[in-house]
Amino acid sequence: MRNAFNIVMRVVSTLLGLLLVCMGGVWILQGLNIAFKVGFMVNDKRWVVYGAILALVGVAQVVWSNTRQRA
Repeated sequence: MRNAFNIVMRVVSTLLGLLLVCMGGVWILQGLNIAFKVGFMVNDKRWVVYGAILALVGVAQVVWSNTRQRA
């Protein structure tokens, strides 16, 4: 039972990390005025920085969830 829980939580954690990477990518694209040209984030360079930070957190989440020790 514990092993199944660990597998499910690893999958959930990985999906959460991928979602963060995608959100960060959208924020970067909006901040650079490349895509999704509607909203308050368009052509605002702060959102490029915020998106890059969020994408890095997402990558770290994916790496952490797939390389941690199996209990």
